[in-house]
Amino acid sequence: MSNPVTLALPSKGAIADPTQEFFKNSGMRVVKPNPRQYTGTIPSLPGVNVLFQRVKDVLYKVGDGTAQLGITGYDLVCEYPNDDIVVIHEALGYGHCELVVAVPESWVDVENIYDLSEVALHFRDNKGRNLRVATTYTHQARQFLHHHEIHHFSLVKADGAIEAAPTIGYADIVIDLTQTGTTLRENHLKLIKGGSILSSQACLIGNKQALLGDSKVLGVLKRMLEYIDAATNAHGFIEVSANVQGEDAGSIAELIHVNPLTGGLQGPHISQLYSQDKSIGYTVTVVVESRNLLNVIEHMRSIGGQQILVKPVQYIFLDKSQTYAKLLERLGLSD
Repeated sequence: MSNPVTLALPSKGAIADPTQEFFKNSGMRVVKPNPRQYTGTIPSLPGVNVLFQRVKDVLYKVGDGTAQLGITGYDLVCEYPNDDIVVIHEALGYGHCELVVAVPESWVDVENIYDLSEVALHFRDNKGRNLRVATTYTHQARQFLHHHEIHHFSLVKADGAIEAAPTIGYADIVIDLTQTGTTLRENHLKLIKGGSILSSQACLIGNKQALLGDSKVLGVLKRMLEYIDAATNAHGFIEVSANVQGEDAGSIAELIHVNPLTGGLQGPHISQLYSQDKSIGYTVTVVVESRNLLNVIEHMRSIGGQQILVKPVQYIFLDKSQTYAKLLERLGLSD
């Protein structure tokens, strides 16, 4: 029996539960028989073993080939660059956060990254020391500061409550992840203009050698991306159907297209309705953006639409998975 494909998923942390929900909503429910176990399965992906790891360890497991595929944060991928890792899908739509520079609120004259450059020079010339920066993202912090001509700084690697570092006194500023900025404000820190380093969210990664050398891994990945792309394509769309009286399908289609928002994806689907009174009627079905729902309902009513039904759209499958096609192109492979 051939070895199964291993998919590493976060076991704890901010994106652990959202990852479970994401896979469930994408038609790939993850089964974990025991909360204490570190393994699981996905019934809709036969031949796949799930390995639950800390979000940073997901990166390591995929990098060394223990797992061929994994879900982690894009911020970690950028912080620990690895030529053996391929980012397959960098924006899965959840786990949003931003890596930012934050300074004490009391620094009223520091409003942007250029002001911070002057502060660093001031520390060197008047205090005889470097600007101290507390962060766990040392790689990206160093690159970002050097890029903005800030060279006189010392990185203070810190774990835990980094936001408290300036108050405690072991750092002057922080570079850290934030979702809403609330924790920064509660610790009397503020964001500065130009101080955004990276926008991050959950991403799908793969081991490059496994993708290049194992057709089974590619087969599993293709199936995964079909589900993911179809679920993503369906975001923000709904299905609307109504019964409309008319002479023929063509004339009803013309009435539908009077309002461009009602045309839906590639126009309406129109089928004949067989009523008991033998009147000629048709059922019109369109898939439209949910933000246009009331507009579509009003237009359906205006052309005599009755019994209007609205359904959620779970998947929209296109002719192929665009994400998978782009990956093959990047790897120099053919389908």
